[in-house]
Amino acid sequence: MPRKPRIEYAGAFYHVITRGNQKQKIFKDIADHEKYLGIIASYKPRHHFHLYAYVLMNNHLHLLIETEDVPLSKTLQGINQSYTMHFNRKYRTVGHLFQGRYKAILCDRERYLLALLKYIHYNPVRAKIAERPASYKWSSDLAYRSRIKPDDLIDTETVLRLFSENRSRARQKYEEFMDDGITVKKQDVYATVDQRLLGDDQFVDRVAAEYGNPVKKERRKREYELPRLAKAVARAGGITAEDLRGSGRLREIVQGRATFVALAKSYGYRGTEIAMYLRKDPTAVTQYARKVDEVRMNIDAAEKQLGVAR
Repeated sequence: MPRKPRIEYAGAFYHVITRGNQKQKIFKDIADHEKYLGIIASYKPRHHFHLYAYVLMNNHLHLLIETEDVPLSKTLQGINQSYTMHFNRKYRTVGHLFQGRYKAILCDRERYLLALLKYIHYNPVRAKIAERPASYKWSSDLAYRSRIKPDDLIDTETVLRLFSENRSRARQKYEEFMDDGITVKKQDVYATVDQRLLGDDQFVDRVAAEYGNPVKKERRKREYELPRLAKAVARAGGITAEDLRGSGRLREIVQGRATFVALAKSYGYRGTEIAMYLRKDPTAVTQYARKVDEVRMNIDAAEKQLGVAR
C-alpha cells in the first residue's frame, strides 16, 4: 500500500513519533540526549518552528511541533540525518538509525494541545523509569515548572497562557494539571482519521477542503471504550448494559448483543476482548457477528446515541 502524503501547511500542528530501527537504542548516554536537543535548537532559528513538548526515551522520542513556512518533512529530515551522522561516527556503525519514516499526526491544536503535552510528559512514568514527569531529565516538563526563564528550545508561553497570564500562577496551574492524577489514555491521542489526523469532523473537513488533500473518513479504532458502546446499544434497544452481559434470551437482548458485537468490531475490538466484556464464550461472539445484516438499523440507532455523524 503506497504511503499517504503528509498534509503540510504553515501553522500545522503535529505529534511526531520517531523510533529506533528494529527497536534499537538511539540514545546511549547523556551526551547523546544533549546532542539531539542541540541539533533541534540549531534548526529552530533556521526553520522557524515552535516546539511545545518533547520526551527522549532510549529507543524512541516524541515531539510536539507547530510549523511556519518550512515543511515538517524538511525539518525532521535535517534533524534526524544530522543525529544519525553523529551516532554512526561515535559508535562506528553504518546504515539507518531510525525506523523507516517517522510518524507525524496532524492535530487540532485548540482541542488537543494540553492532552498531548500531558501524554508526552508521562511517557517515562508509563515506562516505569520515573515516578513522576518532573523526575525525568530528558523531557520538556521541567521547562514548564522552572522558575527561571527557560531557554529558546521550548515555546512555553503559548501553553502557560492557557492557564494564566501571570507566569507564576500559570506555572502553579500547570503543575496542578500535570499532577492531578487524571491520565490521558493512548486511544485518546491515537484515535486518528485516515491514520493522519487527530480532531473532530469539523477539523478534518476543514483541512481536507482548505488544503486539497483527500481524507478517507473511517471509524477511529477504539475511539469509544466497550462500556460506552454497551450503554449506547442498550439505550437504543430499550434494555440495559447488564442485560447484554447477562444470560437473558429475550429477542431484544439477543439483538442487542449482536448489535454490540458488530459495533465493537467496527471500532477495532477483537472477538476475545468482546467476549470477555460480555462474559461469553468467544464462539458465541462469532455467532452474534453473523447477525450483522439483521441489526444494521440497530447499529445506526446506537451510533446516534454516541453522537456519531454519518
